[in-house]
Amino acid sequence: MASHVPEPRNFAPKTEVKLAPPKSDPISLDELAKCDGKNAAGPTYVAIKGTVFDVTGNSAYAPGGAYHIFAGKDASRALAKSSLEAGDARAEWQDLGDKEKGVLADWFTFFSKRYNVVGVIPGGANL
Repeated sequence: MASHVPEPRNFAPKTEVKLAPPKSDPISLDELAKCDGKNAAGPTYVAIKGTVFDVTGNSAYAPGGAYHIFAGKDASRALAKSSLEAGDARAEWQDLGDKEKGVLADWFTFFSKRYNVVGVIPGGANL
């Protein structure tokens, strides 16, 4: 009996996603907070390590969605900890262990292959 060999973790989406070139426009935390999916006419953003991704159109981040807790926030800590707790949906991640930092790096890669980068939070990578 052959053993199962896991596929390499490349995080490529099942269907190709055409992404725009990443932007580096500054987005304040206040502006990010307004992009929480509650305004149907506005965008929905999630930030990871200070990089802001546009997740508009993915119902998981809309109100009532499984990941709405991340919308309008830098959710680095929650993603690193694989947590859906409101208190973990914050930017601070530097104090986490190597395993959690690796999980966060994986999430960053996952998002970067699926969602447009629309800006950065000034100083956000080190929050």
